[in-house]
Amino acid sequence: MASKTTLNAKNLETLGAARLAELLIEISTGSPVAKRRLRLELAGAQSPKEAGREVAKRLTSIARARSFVNWKNRKPLVTDLESQLSAIKAQIAPDDPAEGLALLWRFMQVATPLFERCDDSSGIVIGVFHDACAALGEIALAAGTSPEDLADAAVEALCDNGYGQYDGLIAILKPALGAEGLGHLKQRIEALAAEPVPVPPKEEWEAVGYGSGGTTYAHEMEERSRQSMVGMALKDIADAMGDVDAFIAQYDPKTRKVPKIAAEIAARLLAAGRAEDALGFIERAEVDNDRWVPREWQDTRLVVLEALDRKEEAQAFRLSCFESTLNSEYLRDFLKRLPDFEDIEAEERAMDHAAAHSRGTPALGFFLDWPSPDRAARLLIDRHAEINGDHYEFLVPAAEATSERHPLAATLALRAMIDFTLSKARSKRYGYAARHLTECAALAGRINDYGTFEPHDVYVARMKLEHGRKSGFWHHVDGK
Repeated sequence: MASKTTLNAKNLETLGAARLAELLIEISTGSPVAKRRLRLELAGAQSPKEAGREVAKRLTSIARARSFVNWKNRKPLVTDLESQLSAIKAQIAPDDPAEGLALLWRFMQVATPLFERCDDSSGIVIGVFHDACAALGEIALAAGTSPEDLADAAVEALCDNGYGQYDGLIAILKPALGAEGLGHLKQRIEALAAEPVPVPPKEEWEAVGYGSGGTTYAHEMEERSRQSMVGMALKDIADAMGDVDAFIAQYDPKTRKVPKIAAEIAARLLAAGRAEDALGFIERAEVDNDRWVPREWQDTRLVVLEALDRKEEAQAFRLSCFESTLNSEYLRDFLKRLPDFEDIEAEERAMDHAAAHSRGTPALGFFLDWPSPDRAARLLIDRHAEINGDHYEFLVPAAEATSERHPLAATLALRAMIDFTLSKARSKRYGYAARHLTECAALAGRINDYGTFEPHDVYVARMKLEHGRKSGFWHHVDGK
């Protein structure tokens, strides 16, 4: 049973309304955020309209503010924004959807002036605006806004999407827009597409940046932004209307051959029941198998081949994908489609292929993911010279996976990280490297044969000879 002093709603109720009110006044003293929250709650208790007035005032204040928001004062801002958004969604919109929608649009309009003075490297602030944007569809539907008016509002919003606050807006508004609204929205965006940004007289050109291509001017940046917005909006509208051909039309023939774009087109064609057309786009993509191939293209090709019942071709491609990427998902999918008993031999061949891969680190990652600690251990020993000690994301789990049965392999994984840290003088990693050396000492007692590798005491002696002046590391080793 919870203590009567545990902070929960039931226990606090026993204090009574008067005492709780006194405590709230005391706690909110010196906290503008807490005071605003209390005023908002009081306004909401009177009526949704009063809550709306309070929200509108606060949004105006945030939009007009000029002080810079950094990581130190970002949290109170986020709390404030979340309070205003919560009031719109929970206190105002349920009783007055039209007012809630108007305030939600006003909330979204705060984004541009706010981000001009805000450091949002953590992405927390934009997350609040994405939550607000997601609520627009449901509230617009409840408000019964005319499709044309809603489409016009969407156009204004998309033209003010410099910080990505309206990303996904068209899909969000789709139920409220309906066919009529989507049609009107398409007309408006197409009209914008035909209206390039005017080029001012050359003496009025405003330089806004410099690069390898020369000077970039304000009107050029504005034109690029307009073209980007139009293109993205028309693609989103095509998706909302289920018009695959309109989506394809947004890409020129050359761009359609980019593997990632070809995969996007093929996925939509497949969803529309046009598998043959989908395969055509996939096969026409310009793929260089000697270089990195987008995962999206590979996965989409497999889905399309399966949809066309070209299972043998799909299996061959699945194996090819594994052999080029060492992605365990492709191998698992390949093996589970094989007849009984054939999968064992195929798995062994796949293990041999991974062990002989031209790059040791991805092979190690594969053996860890499969998992095959015995193979991982053998690779660490046989190809130790190839292991890059900077890849601690592979080597730490490799040491853990192999330490019980293969202490020499675990030691070599740890040494690779130690050697890299000391040879590159990565002082921030000295503490980790010292712990790795301690782990090597613990493993040494279980290694009967070091083979061609140095025994632990010889290795430590060499480290002291080569890196004895790196006092920061040795202080960690000595526990100082």
